[in-house]
Amino acid sequence: MILARPIALDRSSDLEPALVRLGLPTPARAYLLDKLPHAQLLLTGLGRPEGRFLREACETTSAAGLLPRYVPGNHQLRPGTALVSGARDQLDRLAQAARAAEGMRPLAAALERALAVDVPPPPMSLGERTFAWGERTYLMGVLNVTPDSFSDGGLHASPQAAIARGLELAGAGADLLDIGGESTRPGAAAVSTDEELQRVLPVIEELHARIDVPLSVDTSKSAVARAALGAGAAMVNDVTAFAGDSELAAVTAAAGAAACLMHMQGTPRTMQSDPRYEDVVAEVLEQLQTAIDRAEAGGMPRVRVLIDPGIGFGKTPAHNLFLLRHLPELRVLGCPVLVGTSRKSFVGALTGQKAPHRRLFGTLGSVAAVAARAGADLVRVHDVGEAREALAVVDAISRANDGGTLWAPTGRS
Repeated sequence: MILARPIALDRSSDLEPALVRLGLPTPARAYLLDKLPHAQLLLTGLGRPEGRFLREACETTSAAGLLPRYVPGNHQLRPGTALVSGARDQLDRLAQAARAAEGMRPLAAALERALAVDVPPPPMSLGERTFAWGERTYLMGVLNVTPDSFSDGGLHASPQAAIARGLELAGAGADLLDIGGESTRPGAAAVSTDEELQRVLPVIEELHARIDVPLSVDTSKSAVARAALGAGAAMVNDVTAFAGDSELAAVTAAAGAAACLMHMQGTPRTMQSDPRYEDVVAEVLEQLQTAIDRAEAGGMPRVRVLIDPGIGFGKTPAHNLFLLRHLPELRVLGCPVLVGTSRKSFVGALTGQKAPHRRLFGTLGSVAAVAARAGADLVRVHDVGEAREALAVVDAISRANDGGTLWAPTGRS
């Protein structure tokens, strides 16, 4: 599985994890951080043929500079990795050369996806609504039908309270409602299929009958998904990314529903015990690509898949912040990006607010930054009305057609 990841640099230190992943010693990393041009693609999953092709193409056609092959004194490179750097036109020529070369189509496809990160995914229909990704940031309202949610402490645990809250969120401007009957907070215990069904089905059935806002079911169980989709849900939001139940992808595909696949290191019970990454963006990317492969193997078309980096799911505050600053790099997968930062603990750590319900302003700051900086397609929030107003301003500024591009000219070739 070959992935080409564009690394957008606001500061030279952003490239450090990629160079560490290549196995470079400290002096070489310091040299490269000072010398490299702006546009970088980190390639992983390369075989010997792809490595040979890249070396020869860069040496004979000057399509791009291939690093770190030209770093002297380094003899312990990570196998299957390479860093390609250069101007946009050089990288385009390299992708074209790979497309024309025998056996290089997977490499060409990875390069082309990386070079198309500024192109929005195709529109997606959910229920009666069409989501035109790239036009604005859409809002997913959180509706927990659980007694032990980290954010609302069971405030909407009864069907009656959950239905009332769902109507309130729809009236506040939610584009999608995410209904969950099993808490996935750190340390949460699993619930039975019957219990989860008793919690979510009455809510989905009633809301589907009363509002035209599409509904998503937050579950990792195929039995729950099957019933929820039959009751009117249009999407499955799975924190295990189809790894927890082997039938879930096929059930979702058979219903013609969409799926959101989230990255998580570990399980809700263990994920925050000691999360570690060598390069959090690369590892999240690789595991999400594996999840997409699972979805497609189960019959899910890629155009019906969203991805979620899983903020707070097996990540430290530093991991969360780094991921949020590098969200554009997830676009190489070609799927809409959903982000959930609402009321999470890293927001509380930054703002000093220990109670989740008091993290509104910090949440709005994270939502605005994600939308403005990274162009997230969908944000998952508890406070829909407030987020809608913030995003109306942010989208008007950040999505204005000012001719900007990820591939800023560097004056170097």
